[in-house]
Amino acid sequence: MELKDKNILVVGLAKTGVACARFLAAKGACVTVTDMRDEAALAEQLAELAASEVRKTLGRHDEADFTAADLIVVSPGVPQEHPLLVAAKAKGVEIISEIELASRYIDAPLAAITGTNGKTTTTTLLGAIFKHNGYRTFVGGNIGNPLIELAESHQIVDQVVAEISSFQLEWISTFRPQVAALLNLSEDHLDRYPDYQAYIDAKLRIFENQTEEDFAVVNRDDPLVWKCAQGVKARLFPFSRTLELEEGIFCRDGVITYRHDGHEECFPTAAIQLQGVHNQENIMAALACALLLGCRPDESYETVLCFESLHHRMEFVREVNGVGYYEDSKATNVGSVQKALESFDNITLIAGGKDKGGSYEPLAALVRERVRHLILIGEAAERMQAELGSLSDTRRAATLEEAVVLAAQVTAAGGTVLMSPACSSFDMFRDYEERAQRFIAAVKGL
Repeated sequence: MELKDKNILVVGLAKTGVACARFLAAKGACVTVTDMRDEAALAEQLAELAASEVRKTLGRHDEADFTAADLIVVSPGVPQEHPLLVAAKAKGVEIISEIELASRYIDAPLAAITGTNGKTTTTTLLGAIFKHNGYRTFVGGNIGNPLIELAESHQIVDQVVAEISSFQLEWISTFRPQVAALLNLSEDHLDRYPDYQAYIDAKLRIFENQTEEDFAVVNRDDPLVWKCAQGVKARLFPFSRTLELEEGIFCRDGVITYRHDGHEECFPTAAIQLQGVHNQENIMAALACALLLGCRPDESYETVLCFESLHHRMEFVREVNGVGYYEDSKATNVGSVQKALESFDNITLIAGGKDKGGSYEPLAALVRERVRHLILIGEAAERMQAELGSLSDTRRAATLEEAVVLAAQVTAAGGTVLMSPACSSFDMFRDYEERAQRFIAAVKGL
């Protein structure tokens, strides 16, 4: 891809936009960066660009920057239907995402992980497996470092593992992972997409450029994933917690079994530290990607045995008066909370936050069956009470701290207090991490 002297616009100056601008300037492109935030708000980002020759349009967007560009690189936070992107597209300007740009400069095999939930755990575990197998490995994408930083660094690697969001897939054209995994699908980001189908369509683009030489690792137990996967060109490699598979990876009677081209490997689950039904799926997906890309079974299993849960995903905080307290602040959608509820009985569930537009009805059966007390907080509390309130002893709390105290009062010994919000955190907190820390502090203060 010839970049020298090309007029290239980078839209959005978050971490991804800064890395793209730096990379493009180093390649000799005439780079313009644009962001609705002003110079004062972007001081940190601009400092990172100080050594690069870039033109800046800050505090506003100029249509001329968009329509006169040879190429536009869009940060994931910018929606596809932005009027200036629409105008540029109508003029025939090529618009791509950072992962598309990066993929044109990366030669190593790429394993890409997407899905509504479990992406970060699966991506991190897969990266650890590759490293333990002796591969020089880059792990990034939607977590850690943008893929373009690998292209910029000229680092020599054997394997690339990337967590990929639906937003990053919106502007791809040739992006092609050798192995692509779709972990699950449930309603999310309906504040960004016009409807659920648009979100699904964005996720499915991860398979768009694969060929029959590539692999699609998909969740056989998720009916929507399995239905959508039937149209892919890559070789389907399913994983399942419920079915024995002739080709694929599955878990039955405490053993994960991998079967591929007549070859079989078995991995007992009893000593695995990563607990919960959702993590069983994440482990199978990571093992499938690793083994399909040449990792050795023994080293891969060793990594799985030693791997611990990431922060803010079903993390045990402490036990008080015979009650276990778990923090699951990363559960910002219904699908994630379903997996959490499947992992416990006799639950006091603290949920709520900023509503993301999806239905809470998929939680109904699990709330009725497993949730003894439901404590609701935040903007979404009223709608959650309307959809779920009649299924359990339901109460409201003004703050997260008040919810923790209330949970301690109503939960009998042997029960579990689970903070798994099903909502984003932005109504009350800076982000899900601040929400997690506030919950942990409240529990430690009991």
